[in-house]
Amino acid sequence: MNQSLIAEAETCLQQSIRFYHGKPVGTVAAADKVLLEEQLNYNECFIRDFFPCGLAFLIQGKREIVKNFLEVTLGLQLDWENPISGSGLFAQVRKSLLTQDHENEEWVRPGQGLMPASFLVINQQEIKADFGQRAIGRVTPVDSGLWWIFLLNVYEKACDQANVPEEKIAHRPEFQRGIKLLLELCLAKRFDMNPTMLVPEGAFMIDRRMGVYGHPIEIQALFYIALKSGLGLLNSEDIQALDLESRLDKLVKYIRYQYWLDPVLLRRVYRYQTEEFGETALNKFNIYANAVPDWVLRWLDRKGGYLVGNVGVGWMDFRFFSQGNLLSIISALTTDKQSEAILTLIEQQWSSLIGEMPMKICYPAVMGRDWEIITGCDPKNVPWSYHNGGNWPVLIWSLVAASLKMGQANIAQGAIAIAEKYLANDQWPEYYDDQDGKIIGRQARLYQTWTISGYLVAQYLLQNPQHLELI
Repeated sequence: MNQSLIAEAETCLQQSIRFYHGKPVGTVAAADKVLLEEQLNYNECFIRDFFPCGLAFLIQGKREIVKNFLEVTLGLQLDWENPISGSGLFAQVRKSLLTQDHENEEWVRPGQGLMPASFLVINQQEIKADFGQRAIGRVTPVDSGLWWIFLLNVYEKACDQANVPEEKIAHRPEFQRGIKLLLELCLAKRFDMNPTMLVPEGAFMIDRRMGVYGHPIEIQALFYIALKSGLGLLNSEDIQALDLESRLDKLVKYIRYQYWLDPVLLRRVYRYQTEEFGETALNKFNIYANAVPDWVLRWLDRKGGYLVGNVGVGWMDFRFFSQGNLLSIISALTTDKQSEAILTLIEQQWSSLIGEMPMKICYPAVMGRDWEIITGCDPKNVPWSYHNGGNWPVLIWSLVAASLKMGQANIAQGAIAIAEKYLANDQWPEYYDDQDGKIIGRQARLYQTWTISGYLVAQYLLQNPQHLELI
């Protein structure tokens, strides 16, 4: 346990905090000094980035900043009725929004309940939200609201653990409305027969074109967590009105069956019969055997298994996406047997998935002509870089959490030992490049806040696994 490194990380995290009218409300994405000279949004507070930060603060006993963050972001949530009834920072932010110009003829009206991807604090007096209208590629965030409700649930549990029920906020009217609006947006009826949640390209942590359109596993895991959180936070009338229990039950069964891949199932897919019709069809999505990539036949260990990246008509995305698989273990979306198989696969493919820095966001990278078509020749997403097979240190918190939950402390200890060798000396980079993850990313920002907080949460969990109860 490197106490000096933990202390340095805690100092860096503290320095990333931003204030609104004198109150701490979030953390900037990165504190890299070079950012002062660049027109980038790393000086904004992102909802997805703040989750590991909020978790670190709650474990430290610093509940105020998490409460303020939840109030501010709730105040920024799209609610066309614009209710001002409420208290604290929520009402303050809501009133300030009425004076801002939101008209933009280029965009249609987004769905009510949408949470912003990020917000910018201007001179501690003004907050400006980004729903994708300013982001690179103009990506509208799907995952922000899902991370938000996850953090709200964690905050409520932290208040229970600290025995301070007076600090709980989820049952305030404005929060009940916010939760309901968010879940209504997620549960909206669309042209879809499946219980999963349909999302466009680039709408979550992988925020550039990577061929993930449809029902990517990370969003399905977060959707599952949001539904479970809603069951615990909403009143019974709204739970029944939204039919949360039925959707949750269908989603669990669907993911555990349709997304799961192990050696037995892989060989079945390899021998699938096509053009099957009717409810008894085994090959429900009409996947052809020739579509099974050669690498997965060699890569999938006989004792391992994982949730594939995506499933759709005539197509299965066989890539291993780390965040979705780890969140599925943490939240019990996967069965215990499946969870153990995922961790077994990570151990067996340690050099592929962990390498020199935990851990790779997806495996394998998209290359050649596929890279040109799928990514749009994105120079930031070249093979084994950024979202195309890059290594992201932030994933260490979910890797450690999943490992400890399943009694695999050796995985957690091994991952932290690797991270401690390089992170501080490398100035806490955003991501690493190369197949082994040993080169600082070519466009990685330094002092990336969720890299710092991800490491801290991993250390806190290893020191005291009881903190797992929060998530």
